[in-house]
Amino acid sequence: MPPESAPRAAAGPSAAALPGYAGTARIDELRATEYRHLDRLGHVYLDYAGAGVAAQAQVRAHHDRLLAGLYSNPHSENPTSEAAGSLVESARRAVLDFFRADPAEYAVVFTPNASGACRLVGEAYDFARAAPFVLTWDNHNSVNGIREYARAADAPTRYVPLAGPELRVAETDLVDVLDANRGGRWGRSGGRGLFAYPAQSNFSGVQHPLSWVELAHRHGYDVLLDAAAYAPTNRLDLGVVQPEFVCLSWYKLFGYPTGVGALLARRDALARLRRPWFAGGTIRAVSVQGDWHRSMDDESAFEDGTLNFLSIPDVEFGLRWLDAIGVDLVHTRVGLLTGWLLDRLTALRHHTGRPLVQVYGPASGEGRGGTVTFNLRHPDGSLVDERLVAREAAAAGFSLRTGCFCNPGAGEGAFGISRGSLRRRLLARVDTIDQYLGALRLPTGGAVRVSFGLASNATDAERFLAFVEATYLDRVASSASPLPPRLRC
Repeated sequence: MPPESAPRAAAGPSAAALPGYAGTARIDELRATEYRHLDRLGHVYLDYAGAGVAAQAQVRAHHDRLLAGLYSNPHSENPTSEAAGSLVESARRAVLDFFRADPAEYAVVFTPNASGACRLVGEAYDFARAAPFVLTWDNHNSVNGIREYARAADAPTRYVPLAGPELRVAETDLVDVLDANRGGRWGRSGGRGLFAYPAQSNFSGVQHPLSWVELAHRHGYDVLLDAAAYAPTNRLDLGVVQPEFVCLSWYKLFGYPTGVGALLARRDALARLRRPWFAGGTIRAVSVQGDWHRSMDDESAFEDGTLNFLSIPDVEFGLRWLDAIGVDLVHTRVGLLTGWLLDRLTALRHHTGRPLVQVYGPASGEGRGGTVTFNLRHPDGSLVDERLVAREAAAAGFSLRTGCFCNPGAGEGAFGISRGSLRRRLLARVDTIDQYLGALRLPTGGAVRVSFGLASNATDAERFLAFVEATYLDRVASSASPLPPRLRC
């Protein structure tokens, strides 16, 4: 235990006493009823950036619907197929309604997840020398992977770096990269390209300006907006902000169902995509001997095989559920908890005067979401291995995430990895993350991430702060028992 004289966090109100917290009491009522399974075993869930939590009403609705009706593959015209198809189409309308998207302008393509939505765009986009791929450093790997399609088409790929300790992107840097296409350095001037960025970084919580959509349009780019981390706690109005493509995973918004995501696409942009293959459910007609096929004319041309027709109706229920609670209410609650935890963590000091916590990204709640990513440090300034934190947090009943969260660019920015250190010859024989860290001589391969969401409350934040303070404040580095290998990025 730390000595009595050790400095503690600066005195301040409890999270529940914050101005405005009482106005979010509706969430506490739901926590005690629809989400009471969160507290049944005394567990603290802090991984909403990884997955939301399902309400009991969502599970009951799925159960009741399946027992009350009969549904089958919608690729037919019998009564059970039509029943399933009707529910799928109703879910499409609910998605457009939730995001305030004009059905004449936007289509909903159901996918297995946000990654599947990104793949659809990547494989079918018309990349070329004059149609480059531009993206920010802090994209999820599901977006980074699109660069392989660009490379196959001999299209340039350019990353816009992160700037400063807050891990934001300077708009001037973005404009410089976007301008390069207009200047013709990558081929004929004025060619269309694809710009991809996260509305909210799943690593740092940084929220990038939605105004960049129109900025990219003015520079001749289509835009892929990754809204997977943003949409659960923020309103996205596609009547105001109109990217060509938006990728989503529904379990991140409301926990259930898993295995269903969506690509929201402008119909004119969807019509420009050219898929390199076809599958069951995506074509109107096909011939084996004639070596010929015709794709469907609507969004079903992108929905391979049989849709998850038993779960897609749960998307509509989840959207209605979230809408009834209020995205703005969830946003307020999450913002209060995030700001409180940031203030208290960054105030913790060892007896040496050194900070206990190093936060990556914004150190306040301004311009950020409900994700707090950090490393812990010993009194001498050395890092506490994030694998040790993962193990000890799990033993104490906390669900959180450690690693780089499938966001290597943000990790490289946070840990100060320079381009010069990433020499291909140095990394040629690297197979594991631990080997990668050894090659770069880095002390850590990841960080600790806690994230708040729809059902989070003050007790969650306060219990986690107490755990950090009691477990790591003034704790001297020691030779601990062997740690497991790091998880993949």
